[in-house]
Amino acid sequence: MALIHCHFFSQVLGLMSALSVILPDPRPGEGIAARIPPRRYPTLYLLHGLSDDHTVWQRRTAIERYAEGLNLAIVMPAVARSFYTDMVTGQRYWTFISEEVPAIARHFFPLSEDRSENYVAGLSMGGYGAFKLALTYPERYAAAASLSGVLDVVRLAEAEQAAGQSEMQHIFGEIAALAGSPSDLLSLVGQMVEQGKARPRLYQWCGTEDFLYADNVHFHQHTQSLGVTVSYQEGPGGHEWSCWDAQIQRVLAWLPGVGLGTRQAG
Repeated sequence: MALIHCHFFSQVLGLMSALSVILPDPRPGEGIAARIPPRRYPTLYLLHGLSDDHTVWQRRTAIERYAEGLNLAIVMPAVARSFYTDMVTGQRYWTFISEEVPAIARHFFPLSEDRSENYVAGLSMGGYGAFKLALTYPERYAAAASLSGVLDVVRLAEAEQAAGQSEMQHIFGEIAALAGSPSDLLSLVGQMVEQGKARPRLYQWCGTEDFLYADNVHFHQHTQSLGVTVSYQEGPGGHEWSCWDAQIQRVLAWLPGVGLGTRQAG
């Protein structure tokens, strides 16, 4: 396998940015003089949380080892504290993650563009970003996974505002207008159902001691009420890496067309 650290100039952000990429080993015969055409790899976009960056999955889990033998590329971009949103006061990170990152990653690396071979997952803020991408563009992603995700961003923003804090307002703008907006996951689920769009597979996990547990339960109940199937899991644990390290292994095994049955021979 290869772990590649890629630094590039983002036209959307107007600054240098970075992503890390894990690529599978080549097949026998592939290489400089290969006669076998290079593969376009199924791709998992793996998103970080609020206080992290594109290196955190490599530092806090064994993600490279877990992907060993899987026919899967993993792309880990950096988005700062943006909530994967075109910030009111800040950069256009939603445009960056939804448009520029896939385009630039496919320019530099042999990644599949097929919906059936594109997935997104993340933790905490990244769980929010993963579901936001999949629910906004279900025609682009076959599956999405949220681990301890911020799945009710409206409630979180309202709680922050009540506490006299303003970070969420700088990101999303007027908090009173957040419900029902393109940044509200509860609303996005309903729109996906109403518009009859293709539905990506959804995986949701949260620890029962996590401060986001109640919001995760509420999101799951909301999807159930709309007839949207979610592979919902919960268990002991807080907002911590020991949980996410275990869960990302389950996510890799759960991804359609990627699990143990598709490991490369040898």
